Amino acid sequence: MRIPFNRPYFKGREFEYLKEVLDAGSVGGGGAFTKRAEGWLENRLGVPRALLTTSCTAALEMAVILAEIGPGDEVIMPSFTISSMANAVVLRGGIPVFVDIRADTLCMDERLIEDALSSRTRAIMPMHYAGVACDMAVIKDMAQRHNLVVIEDAAHALLSAYKDSACGSLGDIATVSFHETKNVVSGEGGALLINRADLVERAEVLLNLGTNRSQFKRGEVKRYEWLDIGSSYLPSELTAACLFAQLEQADSITARRREIWRHYHNAMEKHEEARRLTRPIVPADREINGHIYCVLLPDTETRGRIIEALSSNGIDALTHYVPLHDTPAGRRYSRTAGTMKVTDSVAGRLLRLPIWVGIEPQLEWITDQVGAILAQPN
Repeated sequence: MRIPFNRPYFKGREFEYLKEVLDAGSVGGGGAFTKRAEGWLENRLGVPRALLTTSCTAALEMAVILAEIGPGDEVIMPSFTISSMANAVVLRGGIPVFVDIRADTLCMDERLIEDALSSRTRAIMPMHYAGVACDMAVIKDMAQRHNLVVIEDAAHALLSAYKDSACGSLGDIATVSFHETKNVVSGEGGALLINRADLVERAEVLLNLGTNRSQFKRGEVKRYEWLDIGSSYLPSELTAACLFAQLEQADSITARRREIWRHYHNAMEKHEEARRLTRPIVPADREINGHIYCVLLPDTETRGRIIEALSSNGIDALTHYVPLHDTPAGRRYSRTAGTMKVTDSVAGRLLRLPIWVGIEPQLEWITDQVGAILAQPN
């Protein structure tokens, strides 16, 4: 049997809640399950307002609008990330400015941000790679000194933490993903997390086609009308029902993924000591959620050999992002601040091992296969 890289975990009340929505005969967004899921995020993460969205991409687009990014404005971000981050800025006429990542955490190198700033910089967009938090204290201090908005991409980082604060609660605005590849899933789906009270009302308008639908439903206004730009960012109640069932299991799912992560980490220690690979580094002041377990191999050729050998044994292991600065759209729409030495090196050597709840019985065999392949001469 083939071991896939990812497999969603549906062992809770997903079917029961989906049936409840279907039986109620109203599947449009903004209903009871939407409110329950948003309330869970607000209470669990300690954020003032959470809004469910159709995807994390949609949440990023909303965040950039809330940050008032316009033509010619620059936003600092890593190049080693998903294109959604850059697209959200480019769609508003802004310019993504890429900064290299750290060799240890693989997050944007906060030490390089200051040199990337210009008179047109309006925001910083850190991304918590693999659920390892960026150094948010440094980033927030810099943003405050330069009057910049912090848009925190916590797509990988639900229930990860930085200095005892939940990822998603650290920026002015944050985004989370519930895509099928994440720890907690709704197929597609995301959330916008708003940590500034002055942004909440406009965020609700953006979510609802640029209208005051939310205020109208609460009886706060007499007319339901078009006020601002916006789009159809609100997910259906079916998505929200599936998500809430997953959120009810989020702590147990995260605990099991952390155990899988630790199993890999312990098994890879001897290979790191033999200098066959480099294991991930998690600073002591951060807590991970077990979203990704990745290693860095000596070179691209070794990585390709290992992926091919694992695949022949029925194990799916993957690379990750093509750095955005090294893509046609990246060259067209963005600029790069400084060298991308670490990003380029990591992108060519990073290997992600399969990690999902239920894989535990196969872990020993997977790590044995990885070890046997690593020990083979080139």
